[in-house]
Amino acid sequence: MRFFEAIHGVYFDDLDAMQILHNSRYLLLFERTIGSFWTRTMGWGGVLSSSEDPDRYHLVRTNAIEYLRPVTGLGEVRVRIWIEKLGRTSMTFGFRLLPMDEDRDYARGSRVVVCVDPANRTPVPWSDEFRRRVAPYLEDAGATAVPGAGT
Repeated sequence: MRFFEAIHGVYFDDLDAMQILHNSRYLLLFERTIGSFWTRTMGWGGVLSSSEDPDRYHLVRTNAIEYLRPVTGLGEVRVRIWIEKLGRTSMTFGFRLLPMDEDRDYARGSRVVVCVDPANRTPVPWSDEFRRRVAPYLEDAGATAVPGAGT
C-alpha cells in the first residue's frame, strides 16, 4: 500500500492556553493533507466540471479522531493518509498525525466521503477511472478496489 504524506507547520495560533495543538486543528491538518492529495494525485484544481471530473463531487459523511498524545509547542508535523476502503459510492481515508522524526502517532483517525450527483446530492458510484487512480493507496487492494464492491 502506498500512502500520501504532507508536512505542516504548527503555529502560535494553533495552540491552546497550555501550548498544546488545539483539538480542532488536527482535523484542519487532515483536511489540508487530503486537499494536497486531490491536487497532486488526482490533478484536481480550479473550477469543478461534472463532465470532466464527476468524482470531485463528494461530501464528508464522518470524521473520527483518536488523540493519543499531545503535540506541544511550535514546529512541524507530518500527516499521512491512505485509503482504508473503497466501496461503490463511499471511500474511507485513514490518517496518522506524526512528529517529524519518528513514526509514533500523535493522533489517528478516519474520514468517510460519499460520491454524489452534483444536481441532487444523492450517492452515485465512483468512476472506473477514479478507482484505477486511487488503487495504489488502498490499504488492501484486493477485493475493495473492484467496481461494484462494497457500499
